[in-house]
Amino acid sequence: MAAAKKKNRAVIVAGTRTPFVKAFGALTKVDTIGLGVAAVGGLLKQTGIAHKDVGAMVWGGVILPSGAPNVAREIALDLRLSPACEGMTVTRACASGLQAVTLAAAAIERGEADIVIAGGSDSTSNAELKLPQKVMHALAPLALGKPTPAAYLGALAQLRPLSEIVPQRPRIAERTTGEVMGEAAERMARRNGISRAEQDAFTVRSHQRAAAAIASGRFASEVVPIETPDGKWVHTDGLVRADTSVQMLAKLRPVFAKDGSLTAGNSSALTDGGAAVLLMSEGRARALGLKPLAAFSSWAYVGVDPADQLLAGPALAMPLALERAGLALADVDLIDMHEAFAAQVLSVLKMLASPAFAEQRLGRSAAVGEVDPSRLNVHGGSLALGHPFGATGARMVTTMANELHKTGKRTALLGICAAGGLGAAAVLERID
Repeated sequence: MAAAKKKNRAVIVAGTRTPFVKAFGALTKVDTIGLGVAAVGGLLKQTGIAHKDVGAMVWGGVILPSGAPNVAREIALDLRLSPACEGMTVTRACASGLQAVTLAAAAIERGEADIVIAGGSDSTSNAELKLPQKVMHALAPLALGKPTPAAYLGALAQLRPLSEIVPQRPRIAERTTGEVMGEAAERMARRNGISRAEQDAFTVRSHQRAAAAIASGRFASEVVPIETPDGKWVHTDGLVRADTSVQMLAKLRPVFAKDGSLTAGNSSALTDGGAAVLLMSEGRARALGLKPLAAFSSWAYVGVDPADQLLAGPALAMPLALERAGLALADVDLIDMHEAFAAQVLSVLKMLASPAFAEQRLGRSAAVGEVDPSRLNVHGGSLALGHPFGATGARMVTTMANELHKTGKRTALLGICAAGGLGAAAVLERID
């Protein structure tokens, strides 16, 4: 059902985010809760919304702190929102931020809340090192029982060889296949005939567009500064390279296969950051004198076989979201796709333009359509800006809602791939 026909539609009023910076860089000492506090705090300050009026918070995250995994509630408490402001944290891999925002919209449209803040954050810099289960099982009797000399000796006997008890290096790999995402993207590049040159050219365009957006002040209202624990302020994104070129990228070595085409340049970097979106019922927004920017016409979440094409989900989710909104691809003014890898985006674009894919995977007689490059990722994407896993979806919603409002364009289609063989999509509609 189109957004304009919803009785109690949820509207996007504003969105803010922290600067996105490379992991183990300027924001190393700010954890995922701190990133969320900065993004939400900036949003409240910018909009003037009273802390007591926020009824709920929905937050997305992937690298959740074990001591406080409900990040949404911790952000609300740290910002001293009303104690009645309930919080829920969701995880849908790289689509977690979008999931949080659409859950908030759904809650408003069901009449459960009037004002909700949704978004996501992740700090790769603060990912926890995990001890092998062998260590946990050996030490549990000591921690939970009454240790005796015999118990200590028994535990020590189980902690051999030493090579099996050292902390495990974090590895973003599929549990079902053992394959890291870059390896899956490498296979997609080969299967879909995506060349290294195409990937590098797409990457350069992402950086150029992001750099142009920053230079023009396009992100000025979206990016809020954040103070680090040592008193330093971070004001701007740290990954965008305005001077990059195809020639420079061509010098980089493949990272996922010796004879591969994916490099550190045409893959999104590990990133720290947070992003938040303010949603309200339309009636409440107008009563407060706030201008709604956009609303959701539809959204869709799908799954694909991780052993097939792990990151192909958007090629199924985007057509489904369009169908639910009563639109065709040609009707959409803007398209914003998460750029996990240049190869992944280019593969999805080929799928959308393929009659064979449409017939075999979508049950359609004609292709979804070709995407005009001038309408795609008009202000760059994750390849340039970075990708804090839980924050990207909220960043995309914010940027597209602002773009629709500022340009007068009508609709925007979002697409996100995610670990586990998931795909997410949403259609935004400008509100007059």
